[in-house]
Amino acid sequence: MSTSRLPNHISQQFDNELQDIRSKVLAMGGLVEQHLEKVLSFFSKGELEGAEYVAVSDHLINALEVEIDQDCSDVLVRRQPAAMDLRLVLAVSKTITDLERMGDEIEKIARLITHEPTVLSGNSYYHSASTLGKHVALMVRNSLDTFARMDSGAALQVAMADREIDVETGAILRELMTYMMEDPRKISPVLDVILAVRALERVGDHAKNIAENVIYLVEGRNVRHVSLEQIQKELEQGN
Repeated sequence: MSTSRLPNHISQQFDNELQDIRSKVLAMGGLVEQHLEKVLSFFSKGELEGAEYVAVSDHLINALEVEIDQDCSDVLVRRQPAAMDLRLVLAVSKTITDLERMGDEIEKIARLITHEPTVLSGNSYYHSASTLGKHVALMVRNSLDTFARMDSGAALQVAMADREIDVETGAILRELMTYMMEDPRKISPVLDVILAVRALERVGDHAKNIAENVIYLVEGRNVRHVSLEQIQKELEQGN
């Protein structure tokens, strides 16, 4: 199921409030994407400035979470929403939590980079982390796109893509462990890469959560403990 519109209400002000909340969520998501892009630029280009900026700018994401959370609380108290409106508020509340946690993971990577930039830059084993980062960044973008379009079918595809991220992460970690066993002098820098890879994997997990929130919002179905194949089958039958 796909829809880009919320139900219309008698109160135009209520419509405006819900649209404003959605817009703020997308703005928060855009900021998370921007921070991730700045961090990944170090992996691919050795640009340190972006990582330095992210390391001290996570408070911007946190501030948006607080603001949107307050907006959701106000709507619950004043409007007492039901049905899809209520699901929207609940989905937004979960989504901004996932975005905030994404921001935390990205900040961790930035601080790893700024701690020892000369050690981390130029290492060949950062290539795999860079590739993983690009795949995670695409997953984040797609999850936000499904939220913007309220597209449960596309959201399911994003959720299923997390499996590929997990497989890729496992392969990279095995590769990094081999580096450490072959040369103990590499243990310290490789451990930093492992921490960065783990953080990227968790960013992907949160993108999956956002996609699942979209499915809940559109379909009214909590899918966190249900087989994605079963959800796919149900969506196909519904169409």
